[in-house]
Amino acid sequence: MPTIAASAQRNLLPVPNAGRRLVKVCGLKYPDNVAAVAALGPDMLGFIFTPKSPRYAADTLDAAQLRGLRVAKVGVFVNEKPAVIRRLALHFGLDAVQLHGQESAAECATLAAAGLPVLKAFGVGETFDVRRLDDYAPHCSFFVFDTAGPAAGGNGFAFDWSLLQAYDLPTPYLLAGGLGPEHAAELRQLQLPGLAGFDFNSRLELAPGLKDDALVQRVLRELRN
Repeated sequence: MPTIAASAQRNLLPVPNAGRRLVKVCGLKYPDNVAAVAALGPDMLGFIFTPKSPRYAADTLDAAQLRGLRVAKVGVFVNEKPAVIRRLALHFGLDAVQLHGQESAAECATLAAAGLPVLKAFGVGETFDVRRLDDYAPHCSFFVFDTAGPAAGGNGFAFDWSLLQAYDLPTPYLLAGGLGPEHAAELRQLQLPGLAGFDFNSRLELAPGLKDDALVQRVLRELRN
């Protein structure tokens, strides 16, 4: 049976490129929909493994299908035990994990040392203190900046992106929080220090966990052309 470290050697997690923003489509759960969205060529696909989420995917995903996809697969967890994260990552062939709770820098370091690249999410409210990320930066491949709110896994609306103008860490980040096709033109022109790409979820859906592949295609086309 392959180890997590061996899986990570596939190097599917994309590398930031200043000339091309990355696109992550998160919250998929149905195999046919996964195949349709993967065929459109996003850089990352996200799968939520938090049981309380309407996009909880562990019971619906086809593990063999995921292991065969040639696109980076990111498992999203909220305050989950590292042993559970490692087990699910191995079973589903995940290329990275996204931690969306109150996980410590030490927990990120443990997972990274086990061969799982880490994306650590942080909620951004009316203010942003970049210094609280200092301890996390050495252990994370990306940060994800989402809108602060009651839901740990996303709140469906955007925050003030200008708060990230003071970002000065070497860890690249994805911008999240209620992004949809209506934001594509603005996102294409957005210039922020450290910005590597964008994380889309609810605004590209027909229903929770079911993406509208036409909207995904539209976003990819508008961001990349």
